[in-house]
Amino acid sequence: CVGCRYCVVACPFGIPKYQYDSPTGKIGKCELCRHRYQDGHYSACAEVCPTGATLYGRTSDLLAEAKRRLALKPGSLTTYPRGNLSGGPDQSYEAYVGNYKQHVYGETEYGGTQVLKLSAVDFEKVGMPYLSPKSSASTSETIQHTLYGGLLMPFAVLGAMTYVAKRNVSRAGEAPPEAPGGEGR
Repeated sequence: CVGCRYCVVACPFGIPKYQYDSPTGKIGKCELCRHRYQDGHYSACAEVCPTGATLYGRTSDLLAEAKRRLALKPGSLTTYPRGNLSGGPDQSYEAYVGNYKQHVYGETEYGGTQVLKLSAVDFEKVGMPYLSPKSSASTSETIQHTLYGGLLMPFAVLGAMTYVAKRNVSRAGEAPPEAPGGEGR
């Protein structure tokens, strides 16, 4: 982190926060308890969640679990994993399947997010904003590649500026052009 605060502007969820009250401000955001990794632990929220509503693991594993849950028949009995999907002790439990909306929030929104959510009610009702499938970073990249591809735009602008500058400067030894209307006083 160099303190540019692009992540604060880009995050549609408002998660990263910049500490403006500090002269050496830092970005504060969830790092999934990175400091616990060296002791063999993972994010504390997923480790202590009693229902498996918060899970930890690779995005591919989390997406597979979300799709498995969506494919289940509401009201049937199933086994739910808890904790770390990418390894660790089996903490799974049995419970009845809820009636989920048939959508994994975060799979395609904003080009795909690192957080995936399931819900039995509309995502807007639980505070999740509508996000287009294309991220603003992707849009910005497309615009920049179009403008600066092959350096055509910078050369065109530089050429136009050079033309205007040369047109407005008289050459050494030449008389300045006469004012319109003919003779002076």
